[in-house]
Amino acid sequence: MSRLSAATSRLTGAIALLALVIPGAGSAQAPVILEEDVIFSRTLGSAVLADIAYPVDGMELPVIMYVHGGRWRAGTRVNNAGLKVAQWAGLGFFAMTIDYRLVGASPAPAAYQDVQTAIRWVHAHADEYGIDPDRIYLIGNSSGGHLVALAATLGEGPYERVGGWEDTRSDVRAVISAAGPYDLNTLSWGNLWTPVGGDVWEARRLASPIHHIGPGTKPILVVHSDDDRSVPIDQAVDMAAALEAANVLHRFVHYEDRGHMSVTDEVIEHTLAFIAEVEGRKR
Repeated sequence: MSRLSAATSRLTGAIALLALVIPGAGSAQAPVILEEDVIFSRTLGSAVLADIAYPVDGMELPVIMYVHGGRWRAGTRVNNAGLKVAQWAGLGFFAMTIDYRLVGASPAPAAYQDVQTAIRWVHAHADEYGIDPDRIYLIGNSSGGHLVALAATLGEGPYERVGGWEDTRSDVRAVISAAGPYDLNTLSWGNLWTPVGGDVWEARRLASPIHHIGPGTKPILVVHSDDDRSVPIDQAVDMAAALEAANVLHRFVHYEDRGHMSVTDEVIEHTLAFIAEVEGRKR
């Protein structure tokens, strides 16, 4: 069997597994609605945008929200390495891919506050879009992987709620982090996470997911490769070990030769299988 055929076979199996716990996920591509340039946050004059897609007449939909990479200073919600919202909507999800304020114009923790606002936006619009608010999944790569992992470990933390929906829930069910960093003080580009004032070491420690693992940590899928030249593999190895020690539901997909990973077909395959596992345990 060719490499492509094997990958397709595994992906088909993951979708079939997902169909056991998400009705309609294993069926043919459903008709979907696509909405672009949706404003989910307004902060200090900045409007932050998202693209969303969802099945026609969908009910009790699980959510997949994508957070892009770019070291918090670059990138956009629409990119070849990111999540395709229409594809996921066809699998029975409410799919959302978000921008966030970049550090060149809005220093940390603005990016993370925008992620939290997006989560609250989903909760606030659950009834409108037929969303199940207890089934919100986040996925991100690189710095986006860091942001979603922080949502799973720290949650809101001490950061101020900005951008709207201040009286709404901000919890998620589980997250998927591909090539994400988990300790900013040991990361070569961690200095980009620099708030306007205060102790930068402590600010980066606060923003490091590995330091907030505990009983309330959400399930995490960690995907990483040995030859990642942007985020050393030690970041993922240490994170997986800490999750194991804390008895947190997690999976560590450890590659040797995939480089700095994005939302590839392999990552999608593992994501579907992980969501199916989380959904199955919920039942």
